Amino acid sequence: MNAPDTREPAEEERLVVAAKAGDEDAFRRLMAPQEARLRAHCYRMLGSMFDAEDALQDTMVKAWQGLGGFDGRSRLGTWLYRIATTTCLNAIRSRSRRALPVDIGFRSTSSADAAGPPLAESTWLEPFPDAALGLPAAPDPQASYELRESVELALVAAWQHLPARQRAALLLTDVLGYPAREAAEVLDTSTAALNSALQRARALVAERVPPQSQQATLRRIGDAGIDAAVARFQRAMDDADVDAVLGMLREDATWSMPPQPAWFAGHDAIAAFLVANPFRYFRWRSVVTWANGQPALAAYSVLATEPPDTPYLPHALNVLTLDDANDANDANDDGAKRGGRVAAVTTFLDVTRRGVSGPDFRAFADTGLFARFGLPGSLPA
Repeated sequence: MNAPDTREPAEEERLVVAAKAGDEDAFRRLMAPQEARLRAHCYRMLGSMFDAEDALQDTMVKAWQGLGGFDGRSRLGTWLYRIATTTCLNAIRSRSRRALPVDIGFRSTSSADAAGPPLAESTWLEPFPDAALGLPAAPDPQASYELRESVELALVAAWQHLPARQRAALLLTDVLGYPAREAAEVLDTSTAALNSALQRARALVAERVPPQSQQATLRRIGDAGIDAAVARFQRAMDDADVDAVLGMLREDATWSMPPQPAWFAGHDAIAAFLVANPFRYFRWRSVVTWANGQPALAAYSVLATEPPDTPYLPHALNVLTLDDANDANDANDDGAKRGGRVAAVTTFLDVTRRGVSGPDFRAFADTGLFARFGLPGSLPA
């Protein structure tokens, strides 16, 4: 999946020479094709879009300062991945790993837990906008598939359980496609030591990810099925229709809401949560987007007590994990199946404003998450 820079080597060399001479514009043009893939790499390492942006900027500064030492024996991308990986490893030393509530939170049967005190923002995995992957207007289908698969929530969450250097080794080889020898050079270790680390890392990740990736599931469902399933779920959520939501959920579905540690599983627990919290206090509108290679709904809300002409403001991002099992009786008017069920909903809330619960849940309204996804700051009534 290590997509190379498509520029001719001579053009890259010309830009390198100009940048080494102090031409900042040449440096920007040199870096432009690399930024999206480096950002995704930093996100896989750190589990945070904010942290990934910081690491990317640090990488660019170090690349500018150290360009004189780039001797051209490797491709520019390889040299940059070395800098980015080292930058991320240094950042990880001072930060705890990020996770999802189903990994470190607690399964709840009380809807009151959904409005409890949140854990520190730095505890949680953050969503990654598909738009930041840098896919071309007409992407290669297989390359697009692999790139989206490499940022799926379940996989990124599993990687966070690995020690930092094992994580880096796995990403460099299994995601970016570097030979073990080159990955070992990046990590300043032996090939034998790297292969040993890879064996342990692959075994741990295999225990934590589903047997079928979300991209494989989405491919089986098909574009029409995905669109139908997301549209049904969107309509059910916007209408605050509990029965319709449950009709879209698998029986063992989970619903989590970082930064809240509580999560819910099964129809009864999820229904109680929806009735007691979001559907009780708010009216909803949503916009379809994509995060971590998965369909998502950007949810906007107004308090139920506000006038009908009140604009809807950002509230949360609901990332959907779909299952490709179909109900044989679930067909649209044309007789085509609508697609799979929702196996999990991960609702990413923003905690810029803290310390509220109940009807004041609005204080979690996002001030940065929606902007990162290129979403509007409000929706009309």
